Amino acid sequence: VFHIRYFKTSAVHRDEVVTVKTPAFAESVTEGDVRWEKAVGDSVKEDEVVCEIETDKTSVQVPAPAAGVIEELLVPDGGKVEGGTPLFKLRKGAAAAAEAAPPPAAEAPAAAPPPPPPPASAPTAMPPVPPPAAQPKPDITGDGSQMVCSPSVQVKMNRMRLRIAQRLKEAQNTCAMLTTFNEVDMSNIQEMRTVYKDAFLKKHSIKLGFMSAFVKAAAYALTDQPAVNAVIDDTTKEIVYREYVDISVAVATPKGLVVPVIRNVETMNFTDIEKAINALGEKARKNELAVEDMDGGTFTISNGGVFGSMFGTPIINPPQSAILGMHGIFERPVAINGKVEIRPMMYVALTYDHRLVDGREAVTFLRKIKAVVEDPRVLLLDM
Repeated sequence: VFHIRYFKTSAVHRDEVVTVKTPAFAESVTEGDVRWEKAVGDSVKEDEVVCEIETDKTSVQVPAPAAGVIEELLVPDGGKVEGGTPLFKLRKGAAAAAEAAPPPAAEAPAAAPPPPPPPASAPTAMPPVPPPAAQPKPDITGDGSQMVCSPSVQVKMNRMRLRIAQRLKEAQNTCAMLTTFNEVDMSNIQEMRTVYKDAFLKKHSIKLGFMSAFVKAAAYALTDQPAVNAVIDDTTKEIVYREYVDISVAVATPKGLVVPVIRNVETMNFTDIEKAINALGEKARKNELAVEDMDGGTFTISNGGVFGSMFGTPIINPPQSAILGMHGIFERPVAINGKVEIRPMMYVALTYDHRLVDGREAVTFLRKIKAVVEDPRVLLLDM
């Protein structure tokens, strides 16, 4: 029995030119800016990144579908593209023609040095040197018009920074923002973390942090105060009450602030929340967040405490109606049962849209946060 095997070896197949298009964006994203990682004539491997498309929310990397050579760039660097826009042409299987370096030119023989000039006769006497003229003293008075300033550098704002600026200004112009404050005694949650952190890490392979306690407390408080989880529909002039809790967690990256979403937090326990935070944080650090990871969100938590913040007023992330600001844990003297004790304390701030949320609801919400974090047994008793 003879077996005949066929191999495709034609140059037409190997050097096929394909056009790579912009991948489809999520519904909330319409366009992005292209930043090229490769140039015409560059050789690329399969799945090697050719360009990055920066959108309002994240960056999308576009890889080469096969090994080959970049034939043509169809969009200039910094150009705007929509989903499906042709980006570049790739000649599959072609090898980059390495230009042979010209051989080094033979060195010309060194010219003989010119003969030294005949020595001049030394003068018998040096002419008198006049004393240096007195330099005028600088006038230290003036109007500063001749002051030399340090040079400045102008850098174009990237799309993400522009979008952040636009959304924050939109929040200031649209919402009636008001902030209320409270302080949280972190003694119990710190003790719980100290007692269980090793066992938690051994069982779940992730560290037990403080953020999961605040996310869980926020979900509990949002269920208790649904107005904080609601939003105003400015088109229909209606209040939309959400029966689910999707919490956005602000993460700082080198390119700007991103807010990936933990979905259906009301159904999650501490372990689920820690795993979700860990996974989203890892994707954010690697610049691998998809637009779908940041779509939606009914409430935001921002933790300035990781940078040493003591106090601050966060700005609402529209179209949400409130945001919780966490800050640093600092030991402070507090009154406990008539005695002064040193406790690890954290200031917390809730900024809310006063068009929708009343002061009573905002203060009650923040007190719920305080109660759960100070004593997680509140969750067991549903108090």
